[in-house]
Amino acid sequence: MLNKSGIQLHSRYNPQAEALRYIDSLKLNNEIKYFILIEPGLGYIIPVLREKFTESKIIVLHIDDFSMPEEAEANRFEEPDKKQIICRTFPPEANEAEIQIFLEEHIQETNTDFIRIIEWRPSLNYYKDAYIRLFSRTVEFLKRTDAGLRTASVFGRRWFRNFFRNLTYAGNTLLYRQSDLPVIVTGSGPSLEKAMPIIHKVQSRYLIIAASSSVQALLYNNITPDIITATDGSPWALWHLTYAVRRAYSASSGAIPVALNLCAALPSQCENSQKLIINDGSLWQSLILKELEIPSVIIPQRGTVSATAAELAMILSTGNIFLAGMDFSNNDIRTHARPYSFDSLFFGRANRLFPVYNELFTRSSLILSGGSMGIYAAWFKKQLYSWPKRIYAIAESNNIFEKADESVFSEGGRGQKKNIDLLFRASGYRGALKDGSRGRKVLLHVLKKPEYSQILAQELNSMLFPGKKAAVNELEEAINRMLND
Repeated sequence: MLNKSGIQLHSRYNPQAEALRYIDSLKLNNEIKYFILIEPGLGYIIPVLREKFTESKIIVLHIDDFSMPEEAEANRFEEPDKKQIICRTFPPEANEAEIQIFLEEHIQETNTDFIRIIEWRPSLNYYKDAYIRLFSRTVEFLKRTDAGLRTASVFGRRWFRNFFRNLTYAGNTLLYRQSDLPVIVTGSGPSLEKAMPIIHKVQSRYLIIAASSSVQALLYNNITPDIITATDGSPWALWHLTYAVRRAYSASSGAIPVALNLCAALPSQCENSQKLIINDGSLWQSLILKELEIPSVIIPQRGTVSATAAELAMILSTGNIFLAGMDFSNNDIRTHARPYSFDSLFFGRANRLFPVYNELFTRSSLILSGGSMGIYAAWFKKQLYSWPKRIYAIAESNNIFEKADESVFSEGGRGQKKNIDLLFRASGYRGALKDGSRGRKVLLHVLKKPEYSQILAQELNSMLFPGKKAAVNELEEAINRMLND
C-alpha cells in the first residue's frame, strides 16, 4: 500500500497479516488501558488491537487525511466504536496545546504504565519532522501525567489527611466578587527581584495575588499582597505560611487572607485567618464541601501554586494579569528571589566544610535534574493558547510569557485605588471542630451510592492506593484507619 508520494506504508500482499505480526512482536501487557497510535497509515493494526484488547481505548493521531479516505474504512474496522476508538488529525501546523488538550480529554488520570504509544514506523519515512513532532508532543503529555502521578503517590495520603484536618480550620470563609482591576501574580523565581520596583509603585491600584513562597520577599520590600495562595501539601510549605501569618499584619488590614486548597499544609496559626476555599473539582471534595455548605471556588490541582494563582487571577478579575517571578529556571545557583523562607536553613547549618554557596549549588542542581521546572513551563506554554490574551510578564524571565510594555505601569499613583472590601466579603460560615468527622461521614456515605461509587473509587485510589485498584470496602477501611490515627 503506497501513500500519495509513492512511499510504501503497508505490505503489498497481506497488510492484515503484517499488522498482526507487528502487534504480536511488541508483546504487549494485557493490562494496558490506552493505546496511542502515531500515524498508523490505513490503520490495519487497529482491528488487531481491538480484538486482542477489547476493554482498551485506542486513540489514533493522524498527520493528514490521506490515511482516512472512504475506501480505506473497510480495511480499518467495521462499525467503529466511538467510545473505544478515537481518531483525530493533527497537521504539521497544529500547536502543542491542541494535542495536549485532546489527549487530556480522552485519557483519564491513570498510571502511565497502563498507557502505550505504538508507532507505525513506515510513516516516519514520509512525514519525517511532522511525525517526530507529533510523537514528541505525545511523549511530553505522558511525562507530565507521570510527574503528577508520582507526586500523588508520594503525597496523596498526606493531602487526604490534610483535607479533613483543615476542615476544622475552615471558619472565616470568604465570598468573592469579580472586578476589572489589573492583577499582579507573584511567584518566587529570581526575576521577582527585578519586578519589585514596579510592584511597589502600583500596589495601591493593582490586586496582588502572591504564591505563598513569594510572601517573604514581598514583605521585605514593603509590599503587602492582597491574598496568598497555598496549595502545597508538604510540611515544608508550612515555612512559607507561618512566616506570612507572623509578619503580614498591619494596623489597618490585619492578617492577609489565604486562598487555600484544603489539601495544603496549613499551620495552626492560620485558624483564624480569612480563607477563600479552593475546591480542586474532584467529586469527593465537591460532595463534602456541598454537604457541609462550605463556599468554594473551583480551580483544578496543577502541581504548582503559581498555576493556581494565575487561574485565581482570571476568576477574580477581567483586567490584565501581570506575572512576576514565574521563571521555571535557575539564575546560576539562585533558585528563588531573596529573602526566601528556606534561607535560614542554609545559613544556619553552614560551616567551614559546608559553605552556603555549596548548599545553594547542590539545591540548584537537584532542582534542575528533577525536571519539574520544565514540566511546569511546558504546561504554562500550552495553557496560553486557551487562556485569554491578557497575561504578560513584568520582568524578563523566560520565553513563555510576552513581556509587558513598562509604559503600562508609568501612571504611578494616578488612577483609581483598589478597594479590597468590594472584592471579598465574609460568607457567614464559621466552621466547627467537628467538621472533619462530619466530612468523613459524608464521604463514606456517598462512597456506597451506585451513582458515585465508581468515580469516587477512581479518585481515591489515585491518592490512597496509587497504581492499584482497591475495592470500595478496602477504601472504607483505609479512610477510617487513616482518619482515626
